[in-house]
Amino acid sequence: MHHGYNEHPVNPLPTVVWILVAPIVVTEIIFALAGTGIFGPAAIGWRYQMLGQLGFDPLLFKRMIALQDWSFRPFVTLISYAFVHLSLTHAAFVVVFTLALGKFVGEVFASWALAAVFLGASILGALVYALMPFTQVTLVGGYPGAYGLIGAFTWLLWMRLGPGDPNRIRAFSMIGMLAGLQLVFAVLFGASPDWIAQFAGFGFGFLLSFLVAPGGWRHLLRKLRKR
Repeated sequence: MHHGYNEHPVNPLPTVVWILVAPIVVTEIIFALAGTGIFGPAAIGWRYQMLGQLGFDPLLFKRMIALQDWSFRPFVTLISYAFVHLSLTHAAFVVVFTLALGKFVGEVFASWALAAVFLGASILGALVYALMPFTQVTLVGGYPGAYGLIGAFTWLLWMRLGPGDPNRIRAFSMIGMLAGLQLVFAVLFGASPDWIAQFAGFGFGFLLSFLVAPGGWRHLLRKLRKR
């Protein structure tokens, strides 16, 4: 008897995951080509120009809110910052994270739900980052979105282990390990406030899963009724 699983030992990645990483890959290819001088000498600085244009500037956002002078660009950068990176290495880590976690989460979540987690975590991560009084550095990169997917992945593990399981806390081991690594890096190399956006993204991804996972909303209502 042939099960569908045997024919595809590796489940294909959901299309939405490729759509999310495509802009990151394309911009890195453009920056790499620009660095060779193929587009002329002015193109060598393209990465920094793009980071300036598409990065999320918390000071600009704070000023906009303080003056209630709403302009289009700061709102666009709430999403666009997630697709530009400081270096090829920075981008590569985000792409690997997003592909790996997108595969796990995408096996359960619908495509729109997966996109909502990544993009929502990027937006909320940037907003929380901007609301902190001490953040000044422009935020760039897809880590807050990827951390949103870690949040959804953690939620799946947490739900799978179930309420009575003494090991339920182990669902949080991945984010705990990442928090530990961040701490070590902060001690060794100095802390960058980016972690605020990343952990806000994680929290958003975890909480949003209650609403967007298959049966998630019904499950939440059941739990609330039991109280």
